[in-house]
Amino acid sequence: MYVPAPFREDRIEVLHGAIRAAGLATLVTLTHDGLVASHIPMLLDPEPAPYGVLVGHLARPNPQARGVAPGVAALAIFQGPDAYVTPSWYETKRRTGAVVPTWNYVAVHAYGELSFFDDPARLRDVVTRLTDRAEASRAAPWAVADAPEAFIAGMLKGIVGVSLPIARLEGKWKMSQNRPPEDRAGVVAGLTEAGRADVAALVAGADASGG
Repeated sequence: MYVPAPFREDRIEVLHGAIRAAGLATLVTLTHDGLVASHIPMLLDPEPAPYGVLVGHLARPNPQARGVAPGVAALAIFQGPDAYVTPSWYETKRRTGAVVPTWNYVAVHAYGELSFFDDPARLRDVVTRLTDRAEASRAAPWAVADAPEAFIAGMLKGIVGVSLPIARLEGKWKMSQNRPPEDRAGVVAGLTEAGRADVAALVAGADASGG
């Protein structure tokens, strides 16, 4: 990922927080048939340090579940809040007109060698943890144990677990850090008015030294 210095984020706790907040990953691997990508929820376990390991599962018929090119790292992409930035929000537009549109966004790339597993107990643990995470905010959370045991056992036979120990972690917080303060203030105001307080807060919290 191309990461100019002002947009670079290296703090592991921030990168881990963005991964957990995103939840859904785009998992990209090289197979004998070429590049394959799947969109799957993944869990982040912080150990082994420093980067941790990602776990999830694929449908068994998914071509990506049948193997990866040996020695080639997989890539899990997590995307955070993003928003279009119009030049109309810049003070520089009013002064000189020498401005162009852009897009602010958060992205985290995790690289490592992917492995697969089909142990029923381990698969059930992953499915249970993914479910518990997604259901946690509900007033009456659904649990894997709510379904018949035989049904769950059959469903587990239809998936393959994936594990990606993270060997390299990159973060990009592109939040107008390359603009002068008056332009950044205009972006915060514009995003807030547009109903994007989430991105506005990230712009306000970032600075020219990085993410």
